[in-house]
Amino acid sequence: MKSSLPLRFTFLLSLSFAASYTVYSYSPPFSSRLKLPSDSKATAFDLLSILGTPQQAAAIDPKVANELRSCFKFLVPFSPSQQQQTPLPSSMSSDHRRRRLADVNDLIWRPPPSVLELARLAMDTGGDPDSIHRTLDPIYITVPDAEKCQENHCELTRTPYGRRFIDEELNSYVKFLFETIADLGSSVGFHVSLNRFDLFHGHMFIATESRRLGILFHAKEYPMYDKKVFPHYMGYCQIGSNVVYDDSMNLRNILWLAPLPSETSSDWLAPGVLVILDAHQDGIIYRDIIPQYVQYARTIYEDDFGEVVVDVNYLNVGVIKPDYQLFIC
Repeated sequence: MKSSLPLRFTFLLSLSFAASYTVYSYSPPFSSRLKLPSDSKATAFDLLSILGTPQQAAAIDPKVANELRSCFKFLVPFSPSQQQQTPLPSSMSSDHRRRRLADVNDLIWRPPPSVLELARLAMDTGGDPDSIHRTLDPIYITVPDAEKCQENHCELTRTPYGRRFIDEELNSYVKFLFETIADLGSSVGFHVSLNRFDLFHGHMFIATESRRLGILFHAKEYPMYDKKVFPHYMGYCQIGSNVVYDDSMNLRNILWLAPLPSETSSDWLAPGVLVILDAHQDGIIYRDIIPQYVQYARTIYEDDFGEVVVDVNYLNVGVIKPDYQLFIC
């Protein structure tokens, strides 16, 4: 259904990108704002801090930090110094698997220049969402029917029209993130599909304290109604779903974080991150971060992380054959 990531994203793998990266410098960027929590209840701020610099992580209550780390399932190792073997499709040769994994890892840790510029923009403008809005093409695109959703009066996007980034490299990178999640999810026991019932959207945000750019993706969006297992009606978009409600719902929240820029220099303080947030019932994410009224759906809300900027939607609008397109709303 999809071409391999390297073929689809070859132009982003140019060696010239290496010149634009700086070594990560772990100086304390926000020490004046970080405070030790007075109790052991975890927050979204704690979660982001642990995925930031060592100094940010050290400011979090150790008990909370350890429990949160136990709920992280990294699709790409947390940092370049923590290389690990991630299974990839067995149909590839071992050399091809290694090269492909290295390419994917590098694109998460050190994204292309346009992504770094977007992350820097979020920091330098004080976390202003309009700074990101201004990078969007002013032309509005009508969102077409995706997988016959209109037959059921289903509206998948927040608005009936969408936009794209002016810089095509940014659009390609967002598509790359969707496809990487779908391709590598199985490496941590999470089987996810790119379709209108499962993974098709994410929410871009700017973190409140650190001003770090991120996207919270939601998979398993419309589980199939079952009066015993999932007796919840979720509207028109649930009609026809074949997404089974099972333990994989625990893994439906996937977090991408851009590299963290310094406030005071051109340095990058932390590499990019791509991680599944495990919300199993015995874990701290389920207990403390997911609101009680949506615990059955295991939903982490993007505005808990910071200011929501846009929704990114990756929809199959093909009629005869798959045709995935990006719509930013």
